[in-house]
Formats: sequence, structure tokens, C-alpha cells
Amino acid sequence: MFSKAIFLTFLTLALSAFAAPANQNKKAASSSAAANAVCSVVSTVTVTAAAVSTGGTLINTGGGRGNNNQGGGAAGNGKGTGKGGNKASTSAAAAATSRAAGNTGNTGTGKGNTGKASSSSSSAAAAATSRSAADNGNNAQTSLTLNNAVIATGFQKDGQEVPAAGQVASLTSSNNFINFCLTVPNLPITNGQQVKTGSCNPAPMGVIASTSNMPSSKFQFPANFGTVKANTAFTIKMAVSHLQTGNFVNAQNNYFSAPQQINGAGDIKGHSHVVIEQIASFQDTKVTNPNVFAFFKGLNDAAQGGVLSADVTNGLPVGFYRLASINTAANHQPVLVAIAQHGSVDDMVYFQVTANGNANNNNANAGTGAGATSAAASSTAKASATAGTGTGRNGNGKGRGRRWFN
Repeated sequence: MFSKAIFLTFLTLALSAFAAPANQNKKAASSSAAANAVCSVVSTVTVTAAAVSTGGTLINTGGGRGNNNQGGGAAGNGKGTGKGGNKASTSAAAAATSRAAGNTGNTGTGKGNTGKASSSSSSAAAAATSRSAADNGNNAQTSLTLNNAVIATGFQKDGQEVPAAGQVASLTSSNNFINFCLTVPNLPITNGQQVKTGSCNPAPMGVIASTSNMPSSKFQFPANFGTVKANTAFTIKMAVSHLQTGNFVNAQNNYFSAPQQINGAGDIKGHSHVVIEQIASFQDTKVTNPNVFAFFKGLNDAAQGGVLSADVTNGLPVGFYRLASINTAANHQPVLVAIAQHGSVDDMVYFQVTANGNANNNNANAGTGAGATSAAASSTAKASATAGTGTGRNGNGKGRGRRWFN
């Protein structure tokens, strides 16, 4: 049974043909009018059908090329064609939306508007909002897909194109090592924890400080080869530069769990730590055990006048010690800088602790040879006589002393 719309079509044709004059030119004009009437009716039928379905194919009112008006974002490049009928502005907006989705790495899955008519202004506004969200990184920071814009193509090279003596090949990756931890299935993910048995950390390194913003630190107290009184409180003081101190995260839940960041001046956002280890003497060459230390403290407060402080409230027993800084980013990872060849970003000094706070000899067997006695007489480097006749105070023999400077 014919639908009412089709019946009206044939009725219009019949009436147009009956009313046509005999003149050939007028026949042509009348035929053209009839054809326009047919197109008008067909168009009416199509729009009606499109309103019932969700995106007709005779007049594409909703956007990109593809079935059911999907916005045609081609995999990988997010290209939306926006091709189709009398709603060109709507189609263009849908294609822009599809491109924005493709740019965020969603492989062009953005859908165009369906057959429901919408104003071009509102569609354009929606597309602009989508592009803005993609551009400011909001979507990228929650997406589980790697964005092409951040792929480091240099990671695909192993560095052996021009090998140097003893140089080993680097690991390579075409996807920024995003799944690297799968290569060590025996290790747990670090996951913000301090895993003593070892782990694999998936967090990227982050922003690398420039050569103009490399941190540096220098201890002011105790002084190098200085002396501290035993079992007496003292305060460590350390000057620091190019480190925005006072930035530290929860070390139990966020350890190594985020990239390094910098502030507006380019300085690393972070904090420092100090650690004191006991050694046998100033001449000790034995490697220390990092698991054993006499004092450790994280310096979580911001520096005052460029100086960080740490109170050793109980003091230290008699002995020889070395004091070192550990400058880190906010998530406790060692600070990262732009070049390999640079001065130390940390400091280390050696000091001794004595019962009365006065300097003592640092080696009981020093000064056994001629001239060596004076050189080992004092860690404060003022033991030798100006005339060169000094006598070693703690050695076994006397010798012609030489002036000793520290």
C-alpha cells in the first residue's frame, strides 16, 4: 500500500503534466517545474525519514563521513572529513570535534551529530570546547592512550651509531617505555611506596632543569675538618641555591610517584636531606654501608635567607664523621639537570667529635717518619712551627716540620 507522501508525489506530477501548454519552450519550462516539484516532495519525505531515524543517508545532516553519521576520525590522525548535505556548518563542526578527539589519541572515535537538526552556532561552540579541552591537556592527563605529540623518537636509537670505547647500547623504545615494567614481572610496581626489596617505577622523569638552574649546596656548619663537642646538641646549616625548598610529598604514599617539576623561574620544586655517617678517620678509604648512618633528617621547611637548618638534638658520640646533603625533587627523587658534565649538586664535609670540643689528632700512628709528624699534628692545620722546628705532638718521632695548610 502506497504511503500518503508518495501518493501526493504522483498527484503533483499528474497535475503538472495536464496544465502544460503546447508550445515547446513552455513545455520545457513546465517539465522543469514538475521536476522541481518532485525534488521538493522527495526532500520532504527524506527529512521526515531522517527525523524518525538517527541519521539518514540521503541528506547527511550530522557530520563526518561514515556509517550512521560517525565523525570519520581516521585511526591515528584524527582526520574528520565533514562531508555531506545541506547542513554544511553542522557537518564542519562535527568534523572539528572528531579531529579534536583524534588529537587526544582516541583514534578518531568522535561521533558527528545525528540526523537531528541543530544550529551551526551551538555545534561550533561545542567543537571549540572540545578542542580547548584537548589543547590544555585535561583529556591527555586522564587518557590511557599515548599522545603522538609526546613520543620521543630518539628513544628508538641505541646510541651505537657512533660508538665510543666501552660504550654499551641503550635500551630502545618506540612508545616512551610506557610498558617497561612488564619486562621485569618479578618486581612489583613502586606505586608510591618505599619497597625495600626493589620495585619498578613507571613514572616519567619529568621537567629537566636547565644549566642555568642547576641546584647547588654548601655546608656552613660543621665546617670541613671542624670539631663538635660530644653528646651536645648542634645545628647543621647548609646554604642552597636554585632549589625551591619546602616542597615535599608524603614519602609513604607518593615516593617517586610523580615527575620532577620546576617553578616559573626554572628552579626545581623540591627539598633536601642531610645524613651523617661515622667513619674510622679522616684518612679512611673503606666504602661505607648506606644502610648504616648516625643521623638523618629531611629538611621539609623552606630555606631562610637561602640557608637550610637541621638540629642534631642529642649530639653525637666521640668519633669521625662525614656529612652529606641529598637534594631532591618534591617526590624525593634525586634532582635531574640538563647536562651530564656538571659540578656536584650536593655537598659533603668531614668533621670530628671530641669530648671537650677541641681538635684532636685524627690518626694515632701519624708522624712516625721525619717531617710527617708535623703534617699530622692537627686537623685544624696549624700544628707546624713557622721556623720549621715543630715537634709532632702525637707521633713516635721528632722531625723537621714543614708548614701545613688546610
